[in-house]
Amino acid sequence: MLDRANLKHLHFLGIAGTGMGTVAAMFREIGLQVTGSDQAVYPPMSDFLRQRGILFHEGYAEKNLTPKPDLAVVGNALSRGNPELEAVLTHRIPFVSLPELLRGWFLYRSRNLVVTGTHGKTTTSTMLAFLLEKGGLQPSWFIGGVPVDLPGGCHHGKGPFWVLEGDEYDTSFADKRSKFLHYLPELVILNNVEFDHADIYPDIGAIQKSFRQLLNVVPQNGLALINADDPRALEVAKDAPCEILEVGGGPQAAARYQIQASGPEGSDFTLHGQRFHLRLAGRHNVHNASMAISAAHTLGLPLDRLASILPEFQGVRRRLEVRADAKGITLVDDFGHHPSALRESIAALRGRYPNRRLWALFEPRSNTTRRGIFQKELAQSLSAADGVYIAEIARKEQLDPLTRLDPAKIVQDIQAAGKEAHFCEDGEAIMKDLLPRLKSGDVVAIFTNGSFGGLVPKLAEALKNL
Repeated sequence: MLDRANLKHLHFLGIAGTGMGTVAAMFREIGLQVTGSDQAVYPPMSDFLRQRGILFHEGYAEKNLTPKPDLAVVGNALSRGNPELEAVLTHRIPFVSLPELLRGWFLYRSRNLVVTGTHGKTTTSTMLAFLLEKGGLQPSWFIGGVPVDLPGGCHHGKGPFWVLEGDEYDTSFADKRSKFLHYLPELVILNNVEFDHADIYPDIGAIQKSFRQLLNVVPQNGLALINADDPRALEVAKDAPCEILEVGGGPQAAARYQIQASGPEGSDFTLHGQRFHLRLAGRHNVHNASMAISAAHTLGLPLDRLASILPEFQGVRRRLEVRADAKGITLVDDFGHHPSALRESIAALRGRYPNRRLWALFEPRSNTTRRGIFQKELAQSLSAADGVYIAEIARKEQLDPLTRLDPAKIVQDIQAAGKEAHFCEDGEAIMKDLLPRLKSGDVVAIFTNGSFGGLVPKLAEALKNL
């Protein structure tokens, strides 16, 4: 545990990241001096930090460590050779990763609920925190996205529970274990297990091993909620030392959800003998909700109370978020970048906007989708839209031509399936080509885990002038 009494000044290396910035703000709110640095700090994070009185530096340098902090918090994007990190090591400044900071300061004293899986962990963890908060349990939370209904992605509540989005990515330059292994879980939600993070994991077996390690640190009196419809998740949980609750839509699930209706107004479903309404579209969100409800119920919240709270939940920014409605055209922003996530999101949009033409604009930007691992799968998922645009892969020059994704080939495969598809260099080129093709009634969904060169706000503005 950290010596909290003697830590007055924290310095965050990589403060512009969503997780780092929100945690830095929380420590500022509880009265510590907080400073930070990053290669570039731009809105909205720059505004967010300034509003909370946090001094930050653009660019990494030894001088940023003056006055000398009591503790440096090192983001996982930093590596050896970074001048500020090298100064931390040279001058023997104590340092921790972000997960280690949370564990040492809070998690030893709390009841920790870790939500993980390849997909859905941001929405599910946000939903669980929302249910507990509205249910009067005053939880704390650390979530990797931006909740619509909660005051920020990180919050220190008065109750005993911490809800943590459990990221399987590595912890820091000095600790290549998954972040979630630091979170001391009492309860784990495992949504699904698929291959991702190709820069970290060589194969699906390595990913399964990491999730298995997480379940292995749950105490015997703890609980793991496992996706009953995912064979890989079930395999991971096979020898878990804690109680298992299988949640899913199939008949094998101990906690089985059944969708009664799904459409533009959301979904109605039953779970644990209780009827629920969820305003979010898509079967995957019903699954996310079923996990969050089941977890909240095990913590003591009655099902009828949860059923009264759930319809209030509006979701997370950049998860099928409507960013504009202009000239009869709807613009949707989504974080999806994995073939499975794209498939579920497009299906959800079909349910929300029946009988409307759907355009899917995709930026291959993640470390997995930049590689050719999902060449065929991406074509299959995207072809569910009526029209597709694909940009050139990000940081193309960093990858071997023999192993990187071929966006032009994806376009060819989609065209061969009888759908309209186009390959363009970047977001600007896509917008220029797309705008003359748009008609009233169209839905345009932008899929990226980055900014796509600011395509969402640019396209939103352009739609006004059609």
